[in-house]
Amino acid sequence: MNAHTTSLAASLTHERYDVVVAGGGAAGLSAALVLGRSRRSTLVVDAGAPRNAPAAHMQGYLSRDGMSPGAFLEAGRREIAAYGVQWTAGEVVGAVPDGDGTVGFTVTLADGRTVRARRLVVTTGLVDELPPFDGLADRWGRDVLHCPYCHGWEVRDRAFGVVAHPVMGAHQALLVTQWSDDVVFFPHTYDSVTEEDRRRLAAAGVRTVEGEVAGLVVADDRLTGVRMADGRVIEREVLFVGTRVTPRDGLLTALGAATEDTPMGRFVSVDATGRTSVPGVWAAGNAIGAAEQVVNAASGGYRAGAIINMDLLNEDLDRKTATTV
Repeated sequence: MNAHTTSLAASLTHERYDVVVAGGGAAGLSAALVLGRSRRSTLVVDAGAPRNAPAAHMQGYLSRDGMSPGAFLEAGRREIAAYGVQWTAGEVVGAVPDGDGTVGFTVTLADGRTVRARRLVVTTGLVDELPPFDGLADRWGRDVLHCPYCHGWEVRDRAFGVVAHPVMGAHQALLVTQWSDDVVFFPHTYDSVTEEDRRRLAAAGVRTVEGEVAGLVVADDRLTGVRMADGRVIEREVLFVGTRVTPRDGLLTALGAATEDTPMGRFVSVDATGRTSVPGVWAAGNAIGAAEQVVNAASGGYRAGAIINMDLLNEDLDRKTATTV
């Protein structure tokens, strides 16, 4: 933690904030930026575990293409500080509605600190659970990847392997042919490869290797092959795998937020602005969907921040109107 971050993480200056943002990634920082510029007292509580931490760079964010995730977050913290937004290291472990007929919450941090908030934004992200292949975790974000839009350009024209995912099936193997002509598809334990899939794989020049994947072969700190359960080694330089994703939505579900089933799992339901079913609570980023890239998460946080500002303004005007009648 550098000196700038340490100063932000000092004692909290308010007992009550307009908004508390749980999560300090792209979505949370973007919401906080809009709220700070709207002159809303805002606190960002950041547990420091972004999904893209293993990656050396992020791509596809206009004007920030190739920037490291750490540098991106540090820039965001500097920007929100310029508008009076507070940032603190920590984790929101609970939020209890005030229960006094108004919308508001008592928010508890893991270290025991409590603050009150008129509104709450949850941007706590998700956890990627990797397939249990030997050696996979050590290569994650390096030459074991999940998203060609994030990393495909950087590994273009190398020898790709793609392990079937229960949701994506053969789709990922077809997709990555845009970045390499040398693609091997491993159905692994996926038993729903259709004849149409096989025709399309063949048409795309993708070779299919049947059998269960057991692990990776690594030499000189680089991936050189995929080891099959029967002992075969298929030479590969890059491996794409899907993950099982678990949203960090315990705070939301504890508040009673409605959820819905999606192809990637169960996520909290939100409207187009990120508003959940719980009055006064918004959510954005990977906490509400597995496919949110950094740029999408930032956009979702921006929308939530703008709508929350208007929501607070209307509440204040309604109260003032009621007292003048």
